[in-house]
Amino acid sequence: MAKRGKKYKDAAKLIDKESYTLDEAVALLKKTSVTKFDSSCEAHFKLGLDPKQADQNIRTTTALPHGTGKDVRVVAFVDEGEVKAAIAAGAMEAGTNDLVKKIEKGWTDFDIAVAKPDQMKNIGKIAKTLGQKRLMPSPKAGTVTPDFEKAIAELKTGRVEIRVDKEANLHNIFGKVSFDEAKLKENLTTLIKTVKEAKPDSTKGTYIQNLVLTTSMGPGIPIDISSALEESK
Repeated sequence: MAKRGKKYKDAAKLIDKESYTLDEAVALLKKTSVTKFDSSCEAHFKLGLDPKQADQNIRTTTALPHGTGKDVRVVAFVDEGEVKAAIAAGAMEAGTNDLVKKIEKGWTDFDIAVAKPDQMKNIGKIAKTLGQKRLMPSPKAGTVTPDFEKAIAELKTGRVEIRVDKEANLHNIFGKVSFDEAKLKENLTTLIKTVKEAKPDSTKGTYIQNLVLTTSMGPGIPIDISSALEESK
């Protein structure tokens, strides 16, 4: 087990209840940040589903009202004649042939890839690389679309992907410690509502089993699920 520093231990002492309301937790996030930089605020869900079942493998998106506070690095696989439009929309790099060659050489310093449907056939040779890094454009995630300019703009201003992992967990950033509490709470309730609405019909038992909030490298703050669901209606 990794050794914890004094700042972490002091922050962890502030968490003295079994669970917290959203208001209490958001206030605590600011007090339990342990970094010198503007920490991200993260939500970690444990869901009662089986991701191995195709109809329970959640993958959707939502637009956070106040964004994540993170500069999202987007690349776009588009026709050469559309490169300028993609860059103007906010993409850091755009095109297809040159972009594919660059990724083949090992470059993956971006967060999200957007692609026009007619370009998907041209990125087959890097599909494995993108898939392993969870960067492959997908219609379910809204990153394969003819309206690439809109997709890029939304991703830059607050659209996030909600994607369950192999252990039925979800991990999402919903803001920065520097955000005021009202903005953090609004982003968080939007995220919870989206997760709630994505519940597969085939799931049995308790759907959202656990929810913990943290800051970057900070201690976890357990959430009272019942009150959180009530507030995110």
